Amino acid sequence: MSMPPRFPISVEQIAQVVAAFYAAVRADPELGPIFAKHVTDWPSHEEKIVRFWRNAILFERSYEGNPMAAHSNAGNVMPVHFDIWLGHFDATLAQLLPAETASAWSALAHRIGRGLRYGVMPTNGPPNLT
Repeated sequence: MSMPPRFPISVEQIAQVVAAFYAAVRADPELGPIFAKHVTDWPSHEEKIVRFWRNAILFERSYEGNPMAAHSNAGNVMPVHFDIWLGHFDATLAQLLPAETASAWSALAHRIGRGLRYGVMPTNGPPNLT
């Protein structure tokens, strides 16, 4: 039995959002160089991220990967970058989708972003448990 999507959206809309979002990211003076260091094949990267969102929204099982590990292992992704990332993402959603769909996807992206931001926070050793 398959689960219904989190909110109504088509695969084509997901792909449009991902393509427009990454165009904005590549043009961003702070995020562009970070992504350029890690992404050499943009079409493949975008397709992978489309699969990520299809999994997160439509509950398809087409994505394999570990976003937390990818971001934390990158070495040059900082917590502040997620504010910029989410700003571009929200702008893209608002531009391309109906307001209700954009709002629902934005809420999901912000929840995921909080987790990823936490995963790249610097640590100064083990927490003090006493």
